[in-house]
Amino acid sequence: MRLLAALATAVFVYLAIGYFTGNAPEMGTRVKTRPRTPARQSWLIQAGSDLSPRQFWAGSVLTGMIGLLLLWAVAGSWWVALIPAVALASLPYAYFSRQRADRLAAVQKAWPDGLREVLAHVNSGATLGSAIEALSIRGPGALQDAFSRFPSQARMFGVIPALEIVKEELSDPASDKVIEVLILAHQSGGNSLQTVLRDLIETMTADQLTAEQIRTAGFEQRLEGVVVAIAPWVILLFLATVPETYREFYRSSTGRFVVIVAGVWAAFGWALMRIISKSPQEVRVFGGGSTVGGYESGGA
Repeated sequence: MRLLAALATAVFVYLAIGYFTGNAPEMGTRVKTRPRTPARQSWLIQAGSDLSPRQFWAGSVLTGMIGLLLLWAVAGSWWVALIPAVALASLPYAYFSRQRADRLAAVQKAWPDGLREVLAHVNSGATLGSAIEALSIRGPGALQDAFSRFPSQARMFGVIPALEIVKEELSDPASDKVIEVLILAHQSGGNSLQTVLRDLIETMTADQLTAEQIRTAGFEQRLEGVVVAIAPWVILLFLATVPETYREFYRSSTGRFVVIVAGVWAAFGWALMRIISKSPQEVRVFGGGSTVGGYESGGA
């Protein structure tokens, strides 16, 4: 009995000290949450790549090193080859960025047709869950890829957690809004479901027209900026391979200084061009992790 009393006293003192010092132990039940995908890995997944971030960066460095050695052999000066080699090292990033942008644009463009498919299934008497599952089979190609695992995840976790997983994998503000509306529609149901879907189709169609106009207006500026940034370095590499006068100049300290200053200005101009030509990006208001098997985000 004394041992039990001593243990109870020790537990009481431990809890009291914890609460007074602000280090009280968590007493609630922990809810198992689906671990969030790291941002860099999510970026690669959106680009359609199975690479890990470490593999991606290793490949970029290897590309730059190979480019540096080849251009060094051609130009005869490593500092002449350095800036073009850095540009070559950024090619994987540029490629996957383009892939990611194209895939997300394809998903956004496919939403109106996909929602019409969902609405047709709902009008025929199907539940919203089964109508969404049909997107993985009969929906537009981009949505078939995005929802390819939705049927199995819906059976395993439920419709709402499965939609949360799709939302997190897409990590796209436009898709976030659509999926959040689908989640609310699935929770509420009722006779207003068809009206909600029709309004959502009209909203997404109008958003797509606006986004297409913005992309078309900025394409020419971006293309001109790329040409202006690349052309001087192509000419520099050409000059470094022709008459010995140019080769000797760019091997000297003066030539090295010219190349370094030009590289700094080129980097500054490229960054400025990206800032000026960058379209406003919509913030992910509805982004965030989800819980598998429940809707709580942590223990009490």
